[in-house]
Amino acid sequence: MTPWEYILGAVLIIISLILIVIVLMQQSKSQGLSGAIAGGAETFFGKHKGRTIEAKLEKITKILCTAFIILTLATTLVVGFLA
Repeated sequence: MTPWEYILGAVLIIISLILIVIVLMQQSKSQGLSGAIAGGAETFFGKHKGRTIEAKLEKITKILCTAFIILTLATTLVVGFLA
């Protein structure tokens, strides 16, 4: 195995572990039947929607997912062309 494979593999493992922790820290969005009938407490255009911890966790999750997918494709290409 090349050093690139070790480096990319280690980074993939680190990103996946961080991603798991971030997803587990997020709150559940299901409110059950009462939430569906009565409506949610927050509206979509909430005043401080982007400043909450939940919004920051969602943003970090999206960034990490994108990084994970790109890094996985890069690892596949590196292993395919250098092997």
